[in-house]
Amino acid sequence: MTTTPSASAAPEEYDVIVVGAGPTGENVADRTAAAGLRTVIVEAELVGGECSYWACMPSKALLRPVAALAGARAVAGSREAVGGGALDPAAVLARRDSFTSHWQDDGQVQWLRDTGIDLVRGHGRLAGVRAVTVEAEDGTERLLTARHAVAVCTGSRPVLPEGVPGLVEARPWTNREATGSPTVPGRLAVIGGGVVGVEMATAWRALGSEVVLLVRGDALLPRMEPFAGELVAEGLRAAGVDVRFGVSVASLERADVSGASDGSGGSDDSRVTLVLADGERLTADEVLYATGRAPRTADIGLEQVGLKPGTWLEVDDSCTVLGVAGPGDVADPGDVGGPGGVAGPGGAWLYAAGDVNHRALLTHQGKYQARITGATIVARAQGLPLDTSRWGAHAASADSAGAPQVVFTEPEVAAIGLTLDAAERQGLRVKAVDHDLGAVAGASLYGDDYRGKARVVFDLDREVLVGACFVGPGVAELLHSATVAVVGEVPIDRLWHAVPAYPTISEVWLRLLEGCRG
Repeated sequence: MTTTPSASAAPEEYDVIVVGAGPTGENVADRTAAAGLRTVIVEAELVGGECSYWACMPSKALLRPVAALAGARAVAGSREAVGGGALDPAAVLARRDSFTSHWQDDGQVQWLRDTGIDLVRGHGRLAGVRAVTVEAEDGTERLLTARHAVAVCTGSRPVLPEGVPGLVEARPWTNREATGSPTVPGRLAVIGGGVVGVEMATAWRALGSEVVLLVRGDALLPRMEPFAGELVAEGLRAAGVDVRFGVSVASLERADVSGASDGSGGSDDSRVTLVLADGERLTADEVLYATGRAPRTADIGLEQVGLKPGTWLEVDDSCTVLGVAGPGDVADPGDVGGPGGVAGPGGAWLYAAGDVNHRALLTHQGKYQARITGATIVARAQGLPLDTSRWGAHAASADSAGAPQVVFTEPEVAAIGLTLDAAERQGLRVKAVDHDLGAVAGASLYGDDYRGKARVVFDLDREVLVGACFVGPGVAELLHSATVAVVGEVPIDRLWHAVPAYPTISEVWLRLLEGCRG
């Protein structure tokens, strides 16, 4: 049930406290509550977290119409039906708003209630061993204590560069403004060539913005295979995005610093001027900084348990936080209004799942870690031994095998595991097998001029795949088969017996396997 903060600081005891109600925190709480552990979740913002309101859901709602229109234009017959028509920005933004439930979390709160999980709204901070204080908006505090575990699932936040003159006054967008803007900016400058940068450049260009993408390095998507960034850059340029490499912003100027831009083109005095390192000046209505993430741990009481505030939380494969001080070394819950010793003896009690542990900053990996974390908490609460062997019930082993990821640009990118370069740097004896996706019979169903590429990285000693990357329309649907092959360490000889249907782009697996055996 939903609870309202009270002025009392008397401790309220639960079995499990989860700090952060994003998808990761919700999944931890779901697992522990389902096992009969009395669970409370603490959230200062919207229940559902970053993914539901400012990241995955709104961004993909913006990007899906782009892919749908591109798909229609790629095939004779439907091409003529859509002609040269453009997306309807108002309709796209309205659909995006529906995906976020108009930034209302009533449905998520009801789910917590139906699942038997308590909700305390406010800012949660560790207050000692198995203790969390929660400060409500009205300043009142509550003290929560846990019989078994506290799970930190506070996620990550966007990072803005330090030392850039005029940055604060320019009021730059982060992912939140980029996915939630109610209007289409006339001109948008995107700084950063990672996933957020290329996806938002794709979306807003399709909705009518003039977009310039500024990248300090020499490639897009630098953590993926080089051809992925190259094909995405071609796609962005074909769509009309001005993609520039080797560029850095020296300063920003927004003349009208008293009020926000209306996001619709605005007047000249509300626009931002970007001064590049070489002296060139660019003008935009909005500037999106997509330059990295940092953990949301600066003000959650880490110092109370011997950890450094503002840092990523180091965990083992069970998502148990490492380096936590014992009860004799940290503040006792009695120091914040509760009876001394209420938290009980030391031992494994603090967990961190999702972005906050820096293992894989992806919603699906956070939910996976949450399932492992929940199972671990339940096992320890029941006095059962843990199975932390590779692929055991209490080990997030898939993180080390490589997290699957899709970039929803035009063309799409889907990847799992190691790149060729990363595998070689790890000292593996590997070879890359490439194939033109456009040469596969099923590709013609996606378009009359399909362009794409596939690569698998083959471990020659173990005869298994350690990585895969696909670029092209519809490749997101290839990713799970690659994930099963990589994470499951399926031998190449066994993969030959997994027959792809004809005619689909999955037939590329036959060509890739031929290259592995050749």
